[in-house]
Amino acid sequence: MTILSGMRATGKLHIGNFVTLENWVEIQNKSDKNFFFVADWHALTSHYDTPEIIQPSTFDIIRHYVAVGLDPKKSVLFVQSAIKEHAELYLIFSMIASVSRLERIPTYKEQISNISTKDLTNLGFLGYPVLQAADILIYKGDRVPVGEDQIYHLEFTREIARKFNLKYKEIFPEPQPIISKVPKLPGTDGRKMSKSYGNVINIETNEKELKEKILPMMTDPARIRRTDPGNPEKCPVWDYHKAFTKSQDEKDWVWNGCTTAGIGCVDCKKLLIKNMKERLEPVWDKLASTSVEDAIEIAEDGNEKARKVASQTMQEVREALHLRW
Repeated sequence: MTILSGMRATGKLHIGNFVTLENWVEIQNKSDKNFFFVADWHALTSHYDTPEIIQPSTFDIIRHYVAVGLDPKKSVLFVQSAIKEHAELYLIFSMIASVSRLERIPTYKEQISNISTKDLTNLGFLGYPVLQAADILIYKGDRVPVGEDQIYHLEFTREIARKFNLKYKEIFPEPQPIISKVPKLPGTDGRKMSKSYGNVINIETNEKELKEKILPMMTDPARIRRTDPGNPEKCPVWDYHKAFTKSQDEKDWVWNGCTTAGIGCVDCKKLLIKNMKERLEPVWDKLASTSVEDAIEIAEDGNEKARKVASQTMQEVREALHLRW
């Protein structure tokens, strides 16, 4: 079973990414065929006007992969643009992907509507799911760890695989999702966590910055006064507890204290800060000892391994399409 997933090189990774990476590490330790990449071409679809951020972000993401626990001996860690076969398969898949189908993808419609600071009316942004399909299928990915917002993209990938297999030759599997057990973390303002919204907490931070981000976080709007009972399910801080507080006793303390007004929001947040610090400190230490040069060496080794697999798949595709050269 081949596992594959990746992250876009658009800046520092945040704690929402951390939860995802922990899930990848758990999957890695149960599988012997893992591919995790940095999606630098995908970064260009929305950051084509600021390409200078992509290279440093790429190396930084590799550092984070290793710091959280992805092991280059167990997983192939590589960079998308280093494997030109991705682009070749993307071009071929674009011949069987309809524009109207791409325009109906929910994430495309959502971002076109909500992001007004950038012009996203480019072919690259529209074709993002086609490139994503190529990323997955070039390695014949069977399982893809994804967030719920990416499920529709994976369904599109399955459609592309089916179309190709029926039209030309049975080459590609129809990949299935692996959904994280932890729900997607909201931003500190309760909205979707996004660098564009400025509501993220970076993985590479420290205890002081954690306090500055967590203590002002919005909570259940019904808790106007300290003596008002609250509903944790309406509070973004509770979502963070579900991700970072492992002790059931502590979760019960938060839940009971909130619903009975037995604790205040600051008490709840202080416990969260303590638990986040305990989980993140080993990662901070590993990041401090992993250099850009280390990241480049890991990526170059991973690129070579990924290229061998991608090259073999493309040879099969070319033969199916009668493309001699």
